Amino acid sequence: MTLQEDFEKVAEDVKKVKTRPTNEELLSLYGLYKQAMVGDVNTEKPGVLDPKGKAKWEAWDSRKGMSMDCAMTDYITLANEVISKYGM
Repeated sequence: MTLQEDFEKVAEDVKKVKTRPTNEELLSLYGLYKQAMVGDVNTEKPGVLDPKGKAKWEAWDSRKGMSMDCAMTDYITLANEVISKYGM
């Protein structure tokens, strides 16, 4: 399978874990996913009235400059760890 195919498969599989991952794990997955799919953050940072949106934006922005392929590889690694930890 190609990197893109592995990425797409694990992105679907990680949604099926039995137990909800921690917020930190979810934010890391989100940031890597967005970096892999879109590249560097391209939206305005949400304000203080949107703490969830702000946390997600910051998780994505923390990956700034990372290549899309590197983000996919790191996402696959983290998602597989989450799947192993929580089961499907």
